[in-house]
Amino acid sequence: MEWWEAVLLVVGGAAAGLINAVAGGGSSLTVPLLVLAGVPGNDANGSNRVGILTSNAAAATAFRRLGVRGLSKAGPVLGPIIVGSLIGAFGITRLTDDAFERVFGIVMLPIIFLSIRKPKPRLDAEPWSTPVTVAVFTAVGLYGGAVQAGVGLVMLAALTRAGYDLVTANNIKVVANLTLTAVVLPIFIVQGKVDWVPALILAAGLTAGGWIGAHAAVKGGERFIRAGMVVAALLLASKLLGIWDWVADRF
Repeated sequence: MEWWEAVLLVVGGAAAGLINAVAGGGSSLTVPLLVLAGVPGNDANGSNRVGILTSNAAAATAFRRLGVRGLSKAGPVLGPIIVGSLIGAFGITRLTDDAFERVFGIVMLPIIFLSIRKPKPRLDAEPWSTPVTVAVFTAVGLYGGAVQAGVGLVMLAALTRAGYDLVTANNIKVVANLTLTAVVLPIFIVQGKVDWVPALILAAGLTAGGWIGAHAAVKGGERFIRAGMVVAALLLASKLLGIWDWVADRF
């Protein structure tokens, strides 16, 4: 790995950690950055999970220390997420690296939209029934196991529709992401889809960015961070979709 690739991953990881702390959707940056650093598509998808695991573990610990509870009621959510994530992880690793990069490039577009217009929690709506909750979170786990990027953006809104209050929903969201990642990461490891040096460098950046985002009190910073994320994500999505190469061939 070149030194500039390591710097790119640290800086990009820190930015993504900050984005995850104040907005969400940071993996729409980190997976393409891993690809730009020379990590093949499916390996980038697996390697990204290392940093997601450490950052969510830190956040879950913080919730615990703050006395937030409610996980005893999370069975209808965590069970389906685990099942769905296993299916999604096994399925996505069957794609070629080129196919994954194209799929991820397409998926990034709705993620960017959701990052701009985050789904709003519906606290006044009638909670879903248990069968609906199970079906929805199986689908959430399926997507998270396959791609992961942006899953937290919809998870919070889905949790409030399932009947959880906002504080408890935030706690469960973090623990659900942690559980999902802990379940699928071994699949990527066993199949050789984790490039450990880039993964650990990125994880260091993600952890630092998450810590800064959690402790910084920068008024009005979220709008600036969102704008920067949208621009960067659009550029990275165009790279994964081959638009840069198409333009280069014609000019």
